[in-house]
Amino acid sequence: MDIKTHKDDLPSDLDLGNEIAVDTEAMGLEPKRDPLTLVQISSGNQDCHIIQLDRKNYKAKNLVAILENPSVKKIFHYARFDVAVLKHFLKANTQNIFCTKVASKIARTYTDKHGLKDLVKEIIGVDMSKQMQSSDWGAENLSEKQLKYAASDVIYLHKIKAELNKMLIRENRISLLNNCLKFIETRVDLDLADYRNDIFSH
Repeated sequence: MDIKTHKDDLPSDLDLGNEIAVDTEAMGLEPKRDPLTLVQISSGNQDCHIIQLDRKNYKAKNLVAILENPSVKKIFHYARFDVAVLKHFLKANTQNIFCTKVASKIARTYTDKHGLKDLVKEIIGVDMSKQMQSSDWGAENLSEKQLKYAASDVIYLHKIKAELNKMLIRENRISLLNNCLKFIETRVDLDLADYRNDIFSH
């Protein structure tokens, strides 16, 4: 695994291709309360770029430009949170989103296990450790274990997306997924406006 760390932003001359995996780390799971600390990006080649953000101003124009580029596919696992926290802190309107959690729920109706650890174990055959999930992501100097954990959240997403897409096409559910993905931006806006309940429920 090739892990590179960056302070504040991505380098301006970095070419990550037209499909990237993205994940975030924050100080909790409330997008408007808990500060965004890291953004991890992989091009799918066992690489991971970890951006440690400047929490005093959240200026990361190169990162935001990639997130907002509609020609670059962004693969998330649970995009609802990541896109919300990126929008709240970086003011980024992320475009061209794929969510492996949503895709799994539509494709893998034979199970109720749709976490990243479950997908990696079934599709990749790797038993991920989630030991560092709850750790201090706001620390100035992150440990090697933290960096490896952060990287593991993105390096498998390209392969997972490819396998889920095969299942969705086979089961004639790909259009259903695509329509759900279009709604993520609106779901994020509802979350940030504090509409947390299912607005379609009775």
